[in-house]
Amino acid sequence: MTPSTQQVSQLLLAWRAGDVAAFDRLMPMIYDELRRLAHRYMRRAPAGQTLQTTALVHEAYLRLAGHRGVDWQNRSHFFAVCAQVMRSLLVDRARSRQAQKRGGGLHQVELKDETAQAATQDEKVLALDEALERLAALDPRKTRIVEMRYFGGMSVEETAEVLNVSPITVKREWSKARAWLYREMKATEP
Repeated sequence: MTPSTQQVSQLLLAWRAGDVAAFDRLMPMIYDELRRLAHRYMRRAPAGQTLQTTALVHEAYLRLAGHRGVDWQNRSHFFAVCAQVMRSLLVDRARSRQAQKRGGGLHQVELKDETAQAATQDEKVLALDEALERLAALDPRKTRIVEMRYFGGMSVEETAEVLNVSPITVKREWSKARAWLYREMKATEP
C-alpha cells in the first residue's frame, strides 16, 4: 500500500513537533520509495561501486533519525532532504576510501581491476562533489536541483514542488547545471 502525500506530511509534522513515534511510523511507509530512489542513483553509478542500495537506504535512515527539529514542509521536502543525505553519504564514503587508498589502512595490497574501478568511482564522486560546491557558490538553486534529480531520483514535478518553481524552470536549470558540471569536471580531469 502506497501512503498518501497527506499521511506522510502529517507524520512529518508530528515528528517535527517532537513525536519520536511518528518517525517510527513514517519509515516503514516510505522505505520502499527510499529504496527506489537509492536504486535509481545506484543504477546510474559507474561500475565498481560496492555500496548496495539497501545499505545506502539504511545509512540514510540512521542520519535522518538524527534530524530532529527540522521544519519539514511536506513529503517532497522530506525526499529532497533524503537526496542531500544520500549525496553526503556517498561523498563521505568516497573520501574515506580515498584516505585509505592514500595510506589510511597502512597495509599494501595488490591492485586488481575491481579495486582500480572502485578508486575511479570514488574520484568521480569527489570530483562531482567539488564541482557541486563551486556551483553552490554561484547558484544554490541549481545545486539543489542536481541533488534532488541526480542523488534523490526525484522527478521534475517533485523538484519543482519542493523549490516552489515551475517544472519548466526546473528543466531549464537542470539542463544548465548538467552542462556546467560537465565543463567543470572535464576541465579538472588530468
